[in-house]
Amino acid sequence: MTIDPATTAIVLIEYQNDFVSEGGAFHGAVQAVMDKTDMIANTRRVVAAAREAGVTIVHAPITFAPGYNEITSHPYGILKGVVDGNAFIKGGWGAQIVDELAPQPGDIIVEGKRGLDTFASTNLDFILRSKGITTIALGGFLTNCCVESTMRTGYEHGYQVITLQDCVAATSQEEHDNALKYDFPMFSTPMSAADFESQL
Repeated sequence: MTIDPATTAIVLIEYQNDFVSEGGAFHGAVQAVMDKTDMIANTRRVVAAAREAGVTIVHAPITFAPGYNEITSHPYGILKGVVDGNAFIKGGWGAQIVDELAPQPGDIIVEGKRGLDTFASTNLDFILRSKGITTIALGGFLTNCCVESTMRTGYEHGYQVITLQDCVAATSQEEHDNALKYDFPMFSTPMSAADFESQL
């Protein structure tokens, strides 16, 4: 496939200290898969190449006010884990985008992400359409959760969705591998960071 930088955005999902950095609330849970995919190095390289080529870079952090009043008082599933871990508190270290992928001038930071699907509670779709973006490439956390949810909605919304297979990680290798093998090919064009770079 041909990737036109002018109509393409890389969406970086939750590259925040609570996932990426030592001491982060969920770092221990994702570290093994992160290390195996070498996702931070791959992401840094593909973002640098994409930025130079004129691709739009979009950061999609998840944040909550102290007390998590934006969500149900009885969370379950992954959001219960976020609350129990006191993770992604707006203004705190854990919610900060990691230094290695800090937003640069011209990048876009999507605000309002409170759940799994990046489209659901943000103005991501408005931003992409207003810029004429038709292709989105996804990386981040978790492979089988926020990345997958965003992938599915992007597909439903008519975007050409690319999933960067070595720029994602999950809380177990099994969950990661299952998503890559069975789910990603149904709703996206999976490729490596190197493949994406070569097609810019």
